Amino acid sequence: MSPFAARRFNMIEAQLRTNDVSDPGICAAMGEIPRERFVPAAKQALAYADVPVEVSPGRFLLDPRTFAKLLMLADVQPDETVLDIGSATGYSAAVLARLARSVIALEQDAELVRAAYELLPALGAANVIVTQGPLNQGLKAKAPYGVIFVNGSLGEVPEVLLGQLAEGGRLVAVLSDGAIGKAQVFLREHGRIGSRPGFDAVVPPLVGFAKTVGFVF
Repeated sequence: MSPFAARRFNMIEAQLRTNDVSDPGICAAMGEIPRERFVPAAKQALAYADVPVEVSPGRFLLDPRTFAKLLMLADVQPDETVLDIGSATGYSAAVLARLARSVIALEQDAELVRAAYELLPALGAANVIVTQGPLNQGLKAKAPYGVIFVNGSLGEVPEVLLGQLAEGGRLVAVLSDGAIGKAQVFLREHGRIGSRPGFDAVVPPLVGFAKTVGFVF
């Protein structure tokens, strides 16, 4: 077993299973994808650490525990299309591609888009479409989605994203108003949006999703 393969195995056993990530599909997908390929060479030693890894200034891969637990909340089904928001270099899309029918990886940074274009086909993620555009607008042209997965913490969830959920669709994200955030899953049922809390998480903020500040008199 190669050193990175051993670290990947340890990630599954020590970070996922010990934090109630028991879904065999999620564990298998994360065990198959070489996370080290999606981070800069200088940071490959951190690829399987229990921390977010910065892949470009202000942009991160979520730590494995948080990522996996968000996948559990999302409950991705094999016949669904996922909108992966803030996909960065493509790691999240590569994992989602093994759980869903198709994935649209939305990224606004041109360099990160280029990296994902190069990496994903090489890893057999033929059901992923990489698209460049503003993250907080989603991608209405391809909506509705069974799942919208957000890679970073949000000050608030824009209504424009919730409006792109299919009936029965879920949006998962970490909402933060301080140092510690709370994972949330939003569900569209009978045309209405409901939500329920998940777990506590410390996740770097995602650009474009700061909380709107009203006028103060």
